[in-house]
Amino acid sequence: MTKTTKRNWKRLGLTAGLGLGVSLIAAGCGAAETESMEDTVGKGQEIELAYVEWDDAVATNHVVAQVLEDLGYDVTLTPLDNAIMWEAVSTGQADAMLSAWLPGTHGAQLEEYGDKMVDLGGNLEGAKIGLAVPAYMDVDSIADLADQAGKSITGIEPGAGIVAAAERAIADYSNLSDWAIETSSSGAMTVTLGQAIENEEEIIITAWNPHWKFSAYDLKYLDDPNGIFGGEETVHTMVREGLETDMPEAYQVLDQFHWTIEDVEALMLQIYEGESAEDAAEAFVEANPDLVAEWTAGVAE
Repeated sequence: MTKTTKRNWKRLGLTAGLGLGVSLIAAGCGAAETESMEDTVGKGQEIELAYVEWDDAVATNHVVAQVLEDLGYDVTLTPLDNAIMWEAVSTGQADAMLSAWLPGTHGAQLEEYGDKMVDLGGNLEGAKIGLAVPAYMDVDSIADLADQAGKSITGIEPGAGIVAAAERAIADYSNLSDWAIETSSSGAMTVTLGQAIENEEEIIITAWNPHWKFSAYDLKYLDDPNGIFGGEETVHTMVREGLETDMPEAYQVLDQFHWTIEDVEALMLQIYEGESAEDAAEAFVEANPDLVAEWTAGVAE
């Protein structure tokens, strides 16, 4: 099937002043296909999915974008900082996001923006955050950390929920009183992790499941006796107010979207190993028609 829609990347007005520029990418389509858009469910309507460039969110959003494109929607994927993503959906500048980790990781954002958007519930159960180390390190609990890795935790983006949790851990655990968190980005963190493991060096990272790093490397979570990082979490889909009225079929697909840790980690590993997110998502959709049928149930072309 030749796709008739494009997957754009655009700048939201509210991010322009923050320098969060993204490139516009458009996949062309034939004139005949363009004319047939009116015969699809989506009828070429534009829908924008906001997400943070975490590997699991990249995989999730590209799969959902593929499904919506196949239904005839013109899908825009917009990568944003986590707080800006929540704000964008709450103000209607983005239509949906599929990366709300609840109840703990994004609890603060839910409290601030939750009453201005619609929570469609979980799209992934069994998510987890914490501090992790390579299996060769002789430490099993946060409470047992002393001077490993130069008393440094390798984190991701400043403002991320998991970074905030790590900051709370430093404040709460007396043995971490003189530790520091080195923030960077998800990508930079995994590069640093890979380099450390290659040289069998000590490293402590902010970690979460789902993520391909647990398939690629032998890692272990450190026990958290003080419960700072919480228990298992659920990743929720959040949409702007009014989406159900404006695009009821897209709303229904987003409401019915749900998959497993195994699904997303397999896709993430493909992307990590070099396949483009677009190609990996397209292949996943083609290989899982029964799952896609569940997501699109009741949405007739």
